Amino acid sequence: MTTNVLMTVPTGPGVGLTSVSVGLVRALEQQGLKASFFKPIAQPHPGDEGPDRSTAMVAQGSSLRPVEPIPLHEAERYLYNDNIDELMEEVVGRFQASVDNDSTIIVEGLAQIPGHPYATRLNKAIARTLDAGLVLVTAPNDMRVQDLEHHVEIAAGSYGGIKAHDVIGCILNKTIPGSLGAKSYGDQFARRPIFKRNFALLGQIPVAEELTYPRVKDVAEFLRARIINAGEMDTRRIQSYTLCARGVENVLEALRPGVLVFTPGDRTDVIMATAIAALNDIKIAALVLTGGYEPSAALIALCGKAMAKGLPILSVESNSWDTAIKMQSFNQEIPLDDKERILNVKEHIARCIDHDWINSFALNHEERKLSPPAFRYRLIEQARALNKRIVLPEGEEVRTIQAASICAERGIARCTLLGKEEEIRRIAQNNGIELNHGVEILDPDSIRERYVAPMVEIRKHKGLTDIVARELLQDQVVLGTMMLEQNHVDGLVSGAVHTTANTIRPALQLIKTSPDSSLVSSVFFMCLPDQVLVYGDCAINPDPSAEQLAEIAIQSADSARAFGIAPRVAMISYSTGGSGSGNDVEKVREATRIAQSRRPDLLIDGPLQYDAAIMEKVAQQKAPNSKVAGKATVFIFPDLNTGNTTYKAVQRSADVISIGPMLQGIRKPVNDLSRGALVDDIVYTIAITAIQAGSIGA
Repeated sequence: MTTNVLMTVPTGPGVGLTSVSVGLVRALEQQGLKASFFKPIAQPHPGDEGPDRSTAMVAQGSSLRPVEPIPLHEAERYLYNDNIDELMEEVVGRFQASVDNDSTIIVEGLAQIPGHPYATRLNKAIARTLDAGLVLVTAPNDMRVQDLEHHVEIAAGSYGGIKAHDVIGCILNKTIPGSLGAKSYGDQFARRPIFKRNFALLGQIPVAEELTYPRVKDVAEFLRARIINAGEMDTRRIQSYTLCARGVENVLEALRPGVLVFTPGDRTDVIMATAIAALNDIKIAALVLTGGYEPSAALIALCGKAMAKGLPILSVESNSWDTAIKMQSFNQEIPLDDKERILNVKEHIARCIDHDWINSFALNHEERKLSPPAFRYRLIEQARALNKRIVLPEGEEVRTIQAASICAERGIARCTLLGKEEEIRRIAQNNGIELNHGVEILDPDSIRERYVAPMVEIRKHKGLTDIVARELLQDQVVLGTMMLEQNHVDGLVSGAVHTTANTIRPALQLIKTSPDSSLVSSVFFMCLPDQVLVYGDCAINPDPSAEQLAEIAIQSADSARAFGIAPRVAMISYSTGGSGSGNDVEKVREATRIAQSRRPDLLIDGPLQYDAAIMEKVAQQKAPNSKVAGKATVFIFPDLNTGNTTYKAVQRSADVISIGPMLQGIRKPVNDLSRGALVDDIVYTIAITAIQAGSIGA
């Protein structure tokens, strides 16, 4: 069946219906497809308040804003009065208000939970009413493969059976790694007879334990704990629990990264041991003092440095045993304000869905607007296919180490960390970071000498001597740059602790511009809610000439195309078309003419004001004949002052993620990070660098 309405229905309780549904939406967005989401009838969990969980999760990190579902009590009233037809009319009304006609629509059915015996009946009625293709969501739940096959076949029977034209297939969720691990279990299940006709296995989603880790603040709210020291309770996550009521020498092994430590509030020895572990950079999730005991002011003062390092300390009235027992009833559902965990769950599930099947729902072959999820997905997939080696000079910086670990785990790139191996492994262990064979660690002292002679040769025209070269190579950014210049790595990423100048200056001196470029410029990828835009130059050239501005425009257009963004280049000024005059406007006008003559294959227009470049209504008034105005994807600013100010204003006021600056026009890829970069920022910059390396080497 070919349909643009897909409805997820469960084969039983506890299959993770909501997570799979929102993950399907993200899978569509990753492929650049226009998606809509609709939850017909709410099913709030006990204690839920505020917006519906499914619609709120879909909206997180997306431009979609689905309508709220029909309240459950209203739906039940229709059922009790035997007015299911009227209920379906209400469903259709909300459906039409919630979705775009030219999108692929994910409809989440009702879950099978106690007290809702009508779930399957309503799901059948909704699917029939909306003419939806049905996707069964199932989970092994310790079943053998053949038992799971029978379970799915029986569940499908409620909707016409696996041979029915509107029963498309199933998604296997919550597979457990092990002897019948995620892949082997799914492979065995995929070979069962039920998949021999039109019914298909559409995805296999393994359990990812790290996606279940709650924040300390969630547990603090659950326990109604008093906050002695908040520390990093909003961001630290709990991987395990330990009850420390023994002698301190017997609890040291339990003091690991991510552990939540319960101990009686009068156990000064355990409190001190936990503080010492925190001082040694072991990221204990939190310390919970039980029994209502108040630590003395002297003890709090003694633990001050540990608390300053972010260690949360909580206090509860109940004793340790009762507190530990209470934790067994802790709700593992994702809080709706836990943006990071929601986005990670969506990305994890989206990666595990069959993307060939997802792409089969493309409505046409028109150019798609590249959304941030689609952009990030393409970055990772392109980088993964290239398998490039990227050097990270700031190898002893914790965010950089974690990013290298993620890149190795996901196959994004082979990262080389510069630093002392013992120190890097200590930092990794204390922060719960696993460094596998995909991460290389190089001691700068062991490799520095081999780069002295090549560096002297490159800079001999500047009178560089061996002694000065050795001194300069003490800087690990310079060392990493020489590794890149000598083709020992494919790209370099730095800036988590260094300034932009520290990162870029060695590249300009040692690597220099590519043969077809006369200058180095930069772009930022601005991840707006519904699309990704390219801004240049916002980091390098203070006041480019018309010739230079034209080259920046061409470089930026080529960069946009390399990363899947169809380039429509707007040359930004304070005037649109011929409405203004002055040296600044004339520079932009001349740059536009030069760029158009050099690259007639590109859509370039200017001068354009920012609003005329991005807003179709304004474009219709100010530049009605422009093929760029109102549709621009690449924005070229007349100088660094304008570009840097605009990118920061958009980034901060609209809460937009910006990736960059990415350098362009340089002979080999070197990229800078913000010193406030998050781990994900570093991962995506590594991916960008790998893709650039592949483009240069092509």
